[in-house]
Amino acid sequence: MAMDDDLFEKLKILSDAAKYDVSCVSSGVERKNNTVGGIGNAPAAGICHAWSSDGRCISLLKILLTNDCIYDCKYCLNRVTNPIKRATFTPEEVAELTIQFYRRNYIEGLFLSSAVEKSPDHTMENIYRVLELLRYKYNFWGYVHVKIIPGASPLLVKKTGMLADRVSVNIELPTKESLSLLAPQKRVENILQPMSLIHNEIAGAIEDKRHFKNAMRFVPGGQSTQMIIGATPDTDKTILDLSQNLYDKFRMKRVFFSAYIPVMSSPNLPALSTMPPLLREHRLYQADWLMRFYYFNSSDLFTENEPNLDLEFDPKLMYALRNIDKYPIEINKASYEELLRIPGLGVTSAQRIIRERKNAQISYDSLKKMRTVLKRAKYFITVKGKYYGNVKLDPEAIKAQIRMKEIQRQISIFELL
Repeated sequence: MAMDDDLFEKLKILSDAAKYDVSCVSSGVERKNNTVGGIGNAPAAGICHAWSSDGRCISLLKILLTNDCIYDCKYCLNRVTNPIKRATFTPEEVAELTIQFYRRNYIEGLFLSSAVEKSPDHTMENIYRVLELLRYKYNFWGYVHVKIIPGASPLLVKKTGMLADRVSVNIELPTKESLSLLAPQKRVENILQPMSLIHNEIAGAIEDKRHFKNAMRFVPGGQSTQMIIGATPDTDKTILDLSQNLYDKFRMKRVFFSAYIPVMSSPNLPALSTMPPLLREHRLYQADWLMRFYYFNSSDLFTENEPNLDLEFDPKLMYALRNIDKYPIEINKASYEELLRIPGLGVTSAQRIIRERKNAQISYDSLKKMRTVLKRAKYFITVKGKYYGNVKLDPEAIKAQIRMKEIQRQISIFELL
């Protein structure tokens, strides 16, 4: 694709700037191209920078519309007071780039975020214009995920939602105090209002679809958000309590966590030499998974004296160790929800156990034949009344055993090198 120097420079700047927005997700949207001469489909497998279930690498064009921002958020590389190269795409340039990249099989869709240029409404209008061009000028009906700008007109948010597959409203910091400290120009209310509007419009569109076959769809892939981790002293409990609230109140599809990368110097920020809290981010994702798929509530994962997740052991194991009086659980009698609270057992294993024990009682050998991962589960279960943990049911004893097994595993790997 022929590209002039100015456009290529914009692409370099704005694709690099987009890497800090991690709320890029698979679509979960199935839309077939039923228009005459239209191009692109939105497959249910989704569009993202990830590996799909069948092993394919899914790709999209991930860029900012602009990095020219009116806000002075202390943690942001694009803050107005930061002397960096600025660039702004026109809506026509973004639409044309997307189509040209798609036609050459470079991408399968678009993820479009943006700094706030001039005003929220101005930026939101340009994002909507990109979608309008793609859908109606280029007849492109592939996957598009866009960022909703807090503070933008509800009408613009609605118009954008009619054309997008998924949207994200980034909450960025988990408390009013954190926003006041690092992003004083932003307001929690301006972030929550579009989230509420999108939730209500999605619910209305689903209800309309039940009654009218050709009812308009609104953000069929749902909405997501992102929080920065480690820029402020907020605890993991504060972060996950907010996540739980977003899932319950707005039916949020995903809450993403982004370990703070020190790129700016400020008295209110961690030192530039501080390493990003990647392990903490990983633990938060594990806890989030428990909340979304394992019937856990954020309150299950903490105690009054422990408002942060343990960095050595995963949240599910720590829950079991703190509630050791609830274990061991008898495999042949446990409910589905109880099985999901056994460390080492996942959704597939729990479903398989429920299914197989309808035919006959399950033995320890049959668990192995079912490919159940028992290296942690064995400390928290009985099978036909027998305990196979080979260590007393004590949190410290179990921790010591797991540590020893992990050391042995690392030594085995080292010997293979």
